[in-house]
Amino acid sequence: MRVILLILLLLSLVSPIKAQALVDPGTTGGISTANLDLLLERAMSENLIAGGVVVVGNHEGIIATAARGQLSAAAGAPAITARTLFDVASLTKVIATTPAVIKLLDEGRISLTDPLSKWYPEFAGTDKGNITILHLMTHTSGLSDVMVGQGGSVEGLVRKVAAERFRGAGTGFEYADINFILLGELVHRVTGERLDKFCREQIYEPLGTRDTSFLPSRDGNDIAPTSGTQGGVVQDENARRLGGVAGHAGLFSSAYDLARYARLILGRGTLDGTRILSEQAVSQMTTPYACNNGKIKRALGWDVASPFSAPKGSYFSEASFGHTGYSGSSIWIDPQQDMFVIMLTRRLDYRNVHNFNQLRRNMSTYAAADLKGIADELAPVAEEQKTKAQVVTAVAVSEPVVRRFASLKLHHDRHAAKCSVKPGRRTLQARAGHRGGKVTKVARNDAGKVRSASKKHRSLARS
Repeated sequence: MRVILLILLLLSLVSPIKAQALVDPGTTGGISTANLDLLLERAMSENLIAGGVVVVGNHEGIIATAARGQLSAAAGAPAITARTLFDVASLTKVIATTPAVIKLLDEGRISLTDPLSKWYPEFAGTDKGNITILHLMTHTSGLSDVMVGQGGSVEGLVRKVAAERFRGAGTGFEYADINFILLGELVHRVTGERLDKFCREQIYEPLGTRDTSFLPSRDGNDIAPTSGTQGGVVQDENARRLGGVAGHAGLFSSAYDLARYARLILGRGTLDGTRILSEQAVSQMTTPYACNNGKIKRALGWDVASPFSAPKGSYFSEASFGHTGYSGSSIWIDPQQDMFVIMLTRRLDYRNVHNFNQLRRNMSTYAAADLKGIADELAPVAEEQKTKAQVVTAVAVSEPVVRRFASLKLHHDRHAAKCSVKPGRRTLQARAGHRGGKVTKVARNDAGKVRSASKKHRSLARS
C-alpha cells in the first residue's frame, strides 16, 4: 500500500506546474524575481536551456529582470544579462519585417490588398499571382516552405516558390517562413534599401535600440551562441544562405532592446516623446484576423490565439499578442493591462517542445499573477520545488521496493506471461507464455503500470 501511494503521489506531482504566486513586490515599485529565477534554474536543471533572461515591464519601463547562466561553459564566461545579445530567430518577423511593412502601409506605398504579382513579376500569370500582402502577413497564403539554394539567391528562391504546387490563398492558416522571406524582399523592392538598412534607419536608431541588428558587428564571443552555431552567426539555415539578412530570421537583439520595442507598442507608436509609428499603424498592426473558421487569430505578423500562443500564459487578456522564436525566445504584449514579458534563452533541448512551451507559459503566468496581486490564491513555486525534491529522495530509497512489488505481481501471472527486466534499464518485456502465445490483461496492465511509474520517476528526477 505504501508503494502504491508513493506512485500516485509521483503521478500527481509530475504534471505541468500550475499557476503560482510571485513574491510580494513590497514598496520597490517592481516585482520580485524569485519565482522567475526558480523557473530558469529548473529549466537549466532539466537541460532545456543553458541559461536565459526574462524581463517584465510596462509602457514606462522594465519592472523586473531575472537572469541565470553564462554565455558559454568556459570558466570565467560573462554572465547573461538584459544587455546580452541573442539570435532571436522568428522574432525577426515582428521586430523587423512587420514594423517595416507597417511603415510602408502607413505611408501609402503599399496596400494590404496588393497582389504579389505587383511586386514580384515572377508570379505574374501563375496561380500564385493573386496572393496578397495580407495573406503573407497572416500566414494564409497557402505557400509552403522551400530551401534556399546554395547560391543564396532570392531570385532563385522566388522561382522555386512560383513553380511549387499550392492549395490556394486564403484557405487556412499555415505558418511558413517563406511568407516573411517574401515580405522582407518586398521592403527591398519597394524602397530600394535592404531590410537591415531600412530597419536600422527607420526603426532602431530612432528607437534607441543600438544593439539590435542583422549581422552584428560585436565580437561573437560576447553574443549568446545558439545550438550548432557560434555567437553572432544566425542559426536558421535559410537566413544564413541569404547572407544573414532575411525577413523571417537573422535579427540579433537583447532583452533590454526588445523591452524598448514593447514599450513603443504599448505607447501606441511613441517612446520617450519620439513618434516612430503612427497610432493608426500600431492599431492596424495589432488588429486580429480570424482564420480557420475563427479557431485561430492572427494580427499582422503577430500571433493572437493559435497553437503557438504558449507565452500568453493564464492571465494575459484576449487583447494581447506576441510571438515565439525557435532559438528559445518569446515576447508577449498586453495593451489592455499595460504589460509585457520577454524571454531569451540559450536553448539546448529542441525536441521537448511541450516542456519548453510550458516554461514560456509559466513565465508569463507568474509575472501577470504578481502584477494582478492574486498571490493569496496560489501556492508558492518554492514549496512545490521543495516537495518534489523530497519525493525524488523517497523514490530513490523505495525504488527496490517498487521493483519487488512489480516482480511479485508479474510472477503471480507467470502462467500467462514471462516478464524480465533488461540489465541497466527499467523497462519490462512481456513474452508469450503457456496460453497460446497470449498475454493476459492482468499481466499487460501490471507491466504498463511499472513502465509508467519508471518513466514518471525518470522525468521527476530530471526536474
